Amino acid sequence: MRCAVAGVLVKKEIVQLSNLVDSSKPKNIVAEVKKIFSFHYTERHFSRISKAATLAINLFEGRFPGYQSCNTVYHDLEHTMAALLGVARLLDGYLIRGRTLSEPLVINLFIATLLHDCGYIQESWDTEGTGAKHTDSHVERSVRFVEKNHEAFGIAAGDAPVIGSLIRSTGLSVNMDDIPFRSPEERVAGALLGTADLLGQMSDRKYLEKLLFLYQEFREAGIAGFNTEFDIIRKTVDFYEMTKKRMNESYGGLYKYARCHFQKRNGIDENLYLVAINRHIDYLHRIIDDSSTNFRKKLKRADWVNHAHSFARH
Repeated sequence: MRCAVAGVLVKKEIVQLSNLVDSSKPKNIVAEVKKIFSFHYTERHFSRISKAATLAINLFEGRFPGYQSCNTVYHDLEHTMAALLGVARLLDGYLIRGRTLSEPLVINLFIATLLHDCGYIQESWDTEGTGAKHTDSHVERSVRFVEKNHEAFGIAAGDAPVIGSLIRSTGLSVNMDDIPFRSPEERVAGALLGTADLLGQMSDRKYLEKLLFLYQEFREAGIAGFNTEFDIIRKTVDFYEMTKKRMNESYGGLYKYARCHFQKRNGIDENLYLVAINRHIDYLHRIIDDSSTNFRKKLKRADWVNHAHSFARH
């Protein structure tokens, strides 16, 4: 898909997605999202999103009353912030193409993104295992978190069900027709979040290494079919095929709007999310096809894996 963009695109070599925004600190992501929001909506109204972002960061880092810090290394704050930026980029491309979403709905969309995985976070009293044990129920736990804490996040009581529907859109087995969206516009917002959730995690420059932590989460959750780390490496290739089908069918192909964003804002005529993901999948194929050495030795950030594993245990 191409976008009608005024002016001439500047030809650039394809850059790595991770080099566009310094994501080492959440505040950098929030600043970029604010800039994108301000292209289309009233800048001062971003304050509600900023407040929600601050509280979400506090929640993940263990500074929200009644909750522990996040102890899942795959579904962590970094993933949540990647999804937030992904939603902003998809939304930007969608609006560049002349589509519309109301400002109140967009605010709820960003807040839903910030809280879509908070169901992995354990309450203070829950000291058994890690949040990974809530893998199967984390979506509904996230919805209940919003219902319980909507006032703290500045969410009107009437908006909590809307945010709940958007969060439910991220469930991989959910039928979008079963979610009680109140309008076609809300369904689009849910599809934007569901798409960004998938694109954000699979395009992460540490995605291949983080798969080892997803394996650990699956093992604790008791999900069948993952008996070794290599199982998740092998099955991720099939998961990507399922992901492409879901993004095209359930989410209406909205991933294509990322290309419009990169064209307009960066002068790059590519969907950099797909470029990064396809690079990961190609490398996974090479790992699977080569049995001459242990696959762990082929991962480029083994030192990071060991560090993150140590952090997760503590």
